[in-house]
Amino acid sequence: MNIRPYQARDEAAVIALWTACGLTRPWNDPKKDIARKLTQQPELFLVGEDYAQVVATAMFGFDGHRGWVNFLGVLPSQRGLAYGRMIMQEGERLLLQRGCPKINLQIRSTNEVAIAFYKKLGYSVEEIISMGKRLIPD
Repeated sequence: MNIRPYQARDEAAVIALWTACGLTRPWNDPKKDIARKLTQQPELFLVGEDYAQVVATAMFGFDGHRGWVNFLGVLPSQRGLAYGRMIMQEGERLLLQRGCPKINLQIRSTNEVAIAFYKKLGYSVEEIISMGKRLIPD
């Protein structure tokens, strides 16, 4: 798998991948999510390609205190090939280059597959409460 920054030509394939992975939600417009990411650290929006097909994505970011990862997804037909691990390692490498000391991520509590995946990569469940407030209604 070749890992590179997102390009505008990837939009349809990325949205299709996110949909196939169950990452989209009715209240979040994926086109707006992509457009917003492209205004902040677009080089940390990674796409994994295999034979010119988008097979993995991850959006990384660093706010100067913590790193974050969102929209990690691997096409269901391509799972088990270490693509998720590979794109996470590349994101971690890029964040470490920026001096990022720690990465946070959010997983739905019912997503046992994702929880097991991240645990294999060395992530642990922390005793925190995730809270959010929508500032711009989509």
